[in-house]
Amino acid sequence: MFWLLHLALLVVTWAAGDTYLIGAGRGDITGPVVEVPFHGYASLDQKGTGLRQRIYARSFIVGDVNKPADRFLYIVLDTIAGDTAIRRGVIEALQSLGGEYALYTSNNVALVGTHSHSGPGGWHNYVLTQVPALGFTKQSYQAIVDGTVLSVKRAHESLTPGTLAVGTAKVHDGAINRSLWAFLANPEAERAQYADTTDTTMTLLRLKRADGKIQGILNWYAVHGTSAHNTNTHVTGDNKGVAAYLFEKEFGASTEAAPGFVAGFSQSNVGDTSPNVLGQWCTDGSGECSLETSTCADGKSTSCHGRGPMWEKNDHGIASAFEIGRRQYAAAKNIMDSIDSGMPVTGPSVKAFHFFKDMRYFSFTRPDGTQGVTCPAALGDSFAAGTTDGPGVGDFAQTVKANPFWKFVGGILKTPSPRQKACQGVKRILLDVGEMEAPFAWTANIVDIQVLRVGQLVIIVSSPEASTMAGRRWRSAIGEAAKSFLPAGVQPIVVLGGPANTYTHYAVTPEEYDVQRYEGSSTLYGRDTLNAYINLTVGAMSYLSPAASSVPPSGPAPPDNRGKSASFVTAVVYDNAPIGKKMGQVLSQPLATYARGATVKTVFQGANPRNNLRLEGTFAAVEMRGDDGSWQRVRDDFDWHLVYSWRRTDVIWGASTVQIDWETVDNPEPGTYRIKYYGDQKKPFTGSIEDFEGTSNEFTLT
Repeated sequence: MFWLLHLALLVVTWAAGDTYLIGAGRGDITGPVVEVPFHGYASLDQKGTGLRQRIYARSFIVGDVNKPADRFLYIVLDTIAGDTAIRRGVIEALQSLGGEYALYTSNNVALVGTHSHSGPGGWHNYVLTQVPALGFTKQSYQAIVDGTVLSVKRAHESLTPGTLAVGTAKVHDGAINRSLWAFLANPEAERAQYADTTDTTMTLLRLKRADGKIQGILNWYAVHGTSAHNTNTHVTGDNKGVAAYLFEKEFGASTEAAPGFVAGFSQSNVGDTSPNVLGQWCTDGSGECSLETSTCADGKSTSCHGRGPMWEKNDHGIASAFEIGRRQYAAAKNIMDSIDSGMPVTGPSVKAFHFFKDMRYFSFTRPDGTQGVTCPAALGDSFAAGTTDGPGVGDFAQTVKANPFWKFVGGILKTPSPRQKACQGVKRILLDVGEMEAPFAWTANIVDIQVLRVGQLVIIVSSPEASTMAGRRWRSAIGEAAKSFLPAGVQPIVVLGGPANTYTHYAVTPEEYDVQRYEGSSTLYGRDTLNAYINLTVGAMSYLSPAASSVPPSGPAPPDNRGKSASFVTAVVYDNAPIGKKMGQVLSQPLATYARGATVKTVFQGANPRNNLRLEGTFAAVEMRGDDGSWQRVRDDFDWHLVYSWRRTDVIWGASTVQIDWETVDNPEPGTYRIKYYGDQKKPFTGSIEDFEGTSNEFTLT
């Protein structure tokens, strides 16, 4: 009888315990927008030339009102991924603040990237991801750390009692599966359980204060941040950056929103998804790409490109990024309109666990009872073939054995040991990165294992990009494990956020691994990678029980390579205006009149924006004249349709220009406007930084 009474009390407590500490905050993490390579496509040609949209860290805190030390911090970054160096820097900075900030530790801090491929690189912990970014750029790294810490401080300062609710919506036109050939290798019976080849469900968490104001939203939906092409050189948050911008702009201005309202559009099991929803086509005119190899008539992958919904615009994917972002925004808005009839998050506790695991020859028991093993990290031939979102190099192709020349090149760097070859199985190893240590570790062998829980909501924090089916299997296993400590009849809600904490490339199903397309070839730790992650997370689920009072051992710490890294990006030497010109001078004025929908262009004598990142500020602005003659800022770097472009015009003299384009398609009011430019000059000889402004002539918008 006692256990029946205990269960009844637990159910009553669970149903009633739906008040939590909640907080949300946003911080600017826009690093150097020019001259630094972007990270994601690994193209040295994709160096920044300006800014379309500032990128942000959005922090969400959920805590137990009765045990304030029991909390977690979920941070969404408009970057390619979470990273060891960034996470370490953020946690160090929070610990140094002391007081309650000491509650944010490695155990409960999750750092998740939206997977945008259009942000400055140069901030990763390992050699492999530093190479295409020309090393480690301290300015880029520090901008992300400082902006993230600011977002956490704002979230922490906003902490207040409130409730959580979950709703879902379908986004049928937001993504396709770019590796359908590999997906089809999964068991037919398993595939039959799902209607779609990507996860079309968006899951949204609403944070509502006790006074009825909405503090923020956090949602999960799987689609690659590759709408903007590898030819785009303006910093953006890609489609998820658009979705967050639209939601914060529209909903954040409503009476329902609390001050500092934040909208986080988190990534999910993104591995084989693509926002290029019109399919994969050959630019040589030979039709659709090969389903199996993603090649064209010439047998190469370099001509095979995905098409976004607005591909005919021929604008480096910018219009498609906006449209895919708009579709995510619309789904989130639909959820918000009906979320009160959705699922309240209930339960008396907030829990989190995190530990590190060395994946080199880790032996474990698979779900079917057989023995599995992981390997030191390695990348296969198809890794170099890239994807239809960003084709690779040379004669590499999906699933096809590489030219022997490339094997020779990879062998010069490191010849895989017989044990490594046997462990990686069908993978034809191109780069044995897990066994390369010069000048320091090339990639992570030590990975993050982390899961968070509030009530019946469980969040898998995934270091790798999990494929669609990999994510489904992982969520299912975690959901089953969570039932062991949820009251009878309470169904867990399981979401997956990634790539997070330490970027470890991909995790696909064993069946997808055997196909060895790009995603399988980039699954670092061998055929058992996914099963190992499932084993490690499920095995630690007892730490999320309401009765849990401890955390797992932290495990072996990953290397800290920040002090070992070097940058090969040339520093700013000085800025000069040509003789007869001055900084901020307008070189090309806007027209006197524009019809709404036109693009207003203004060119200024400029300076290198790396002199001052203007975090929490702006390089460009649009001002509108009021009836009293005063000027009011109406657009700045936050806005997608205000574009800042920088161009070096004289390397020796140090001269450059800035063009500011206002695309007036965002329905501005008719009236009188002007363009403002804010710059910072690095003085010759002294090296001091001096700010300046430029102001255009007035113009009328009709």
